[in-house]
Amino acid sequence: MAPPPTPAPHERRTPPENFYAHSGRQFDAREGLYVVKIFSGDCYVTPARDEMLVTILGSCVAACVRDPLAGVGGMNHFLLPGDDGGSLHLAAGDAARYGVHAMERLINGILARGGKRDRLEVKLFGGGNVIESSAMIGSRNAEFARGFLRNEGLAIAAEHLGGDLPRRIHYYPATGRVKMRLLRRKENLRVVTEERRYRESLRVAPVEGAIELF
Repeated sequence: MAPPPTPAPHERRTPPENFYAHSGRQFDAREGLYVVKIFSGDCYVTPARDEMLVTILGSCVAACVRDPLAGVGGMNHFLLPGDDGGSLHLAAGDAARYGVHAMERLINGILARGGKRDRLEVKLFGGGNVIESSAMIGSRNAEFARGFLRNEGLAIAAEHLGGDLPRRIHYYPATGRVKMRLLRRKENLRVVTEERRYRESLRVAPVEGAIELF
């Protein structure tokens, strides 16, 4: 199936809001949809009905959130920095700010496009303990996400968290459908390497200040 024709300039939609610069968008002929890849640190919100959001999670957590009535949804991909034997050391409160920032950016992006808090459908994935460490990094990420939503009064419609294997997630914001596949253990190395690079990048790109939810 060929991608749909490019509309004339006056017919083009406002592009989906992409808070970070890493996401790519390609047409998948088998799915008949545009695929948007979500990497560590990304947050992507879209009103498009022809998009599928894809990410691979190790210790990281992805929240898939949408307002089915407003027709807008998105995904983030975040990691709480901390001590896994590496060189980045933060207090628990400072580390949590990274998770709060990721969740608030996603929710605010949906609300800014007409979503309402009381209609949000939330699904959580990831938080695997794929790194051999007593720090249980994946578990900390998963518990943070659950606690954040609990404190915000937002129910979790579905979740698949924990374990010791990475996950590949396909999320369809227009319908809320999720397809998930657990990856083989030998695929851990690539995920772990990417997450460690991301953790190190947080040293030179500190989290922004507090964001007010509206």
